[in-house]
Amino acid sequence: MLSIAVVIPTYNRITTLARAIESVLAQTSPASEIIVVDDGSSDGTVSWVCEHYPQIKLIEQPNRGVSAARNRGIESTHCDWIALLDSDDEWLPKKLEEQVALIARRPEHRLIHSDEIWIRNGVRVNPMKKHAKKGGWIFQDCLPLCAISPSAVMIHRTLFDQVGLFDETLPACEDYDMWLRITSRFPVLYCEQPLIKKYGGHEDQLSGKYWGMDRFRIQALVNLLELVELNESDSSAAQAMLLKKTAIMLKGARKHGNSELIKQCEALQQQWSA
Repeated sequence: MLSIAVVIPTYNRITTLARAIESVLAQTSPASEIIVVDDGSSDGTVSWVCEHYPQIKLIEQPNRGVSAARNRGIESTHCDWIALLDSDDEWLPKKLEEQVALIARRPEHRLIHSDEIWIRNGVRVNPMKKHAKKGGWIFQDCLPLCAISPSAVMIHRTLFDQVGLFDETLPACEDYDMWLRITSRFPVLYCEQPLIKKYGGHEDQLSGKYWGMDRFRIQALVNLLELVELNESDSSAAQAMLLKKTAIMLKGARKHGNSELIKQCEALQQQWSA
């Protein structure tokens, strides 16, 4: 039996947190530990969790962002496997059972993710082709956008020992950064069955909070190219994606007269075009 800790970071999501927690408690294959990390909520989350779910491990911290919250949860457990769940998402009842069974058949893998059901503003929608999930050596598939949903993954803790934890300097796209670091070195396992419901369209999503999300993807790509030893094909692909995203960002910066961003983009183009 695998030891699995579920880490749920949350910030002012008392209205959706119960749905997330209940979906974990309803698993046909129970988790070993459930950890809710409250990232400085002001909506009564802490007292509410204590009252309604005293069996859950609750960690409080000042507001430091989702990466710091996830990292705190990961560091607080000794379970071999870490399953992440965003507090606005929901697992289907067999999420852990299906992933544990697949890992048992393919034990050489240390990250498994799954397909998902998308709900936008209460309505089920079909993801576009560019959002299609897959397994294996998927590094280059991860370059355009985030190709793995945090709520769909189960990760062996030794992966974090090798690639590091989530980058707390990134206010968004921290998952994009993590998957690049992992998939550049290891293949991933994929379950074709949808095992989560991923909710979107609400006001507090990070994708709606920050303008120009590619700013953070560009920073992740720069970090990767400077700090990680990539093979020639992956390095060329990562550099090409960096230049592509920088060109798009530069076009927007010029349109809006953002002189500081123009300067940053032009410097990146000069550095990585050489």
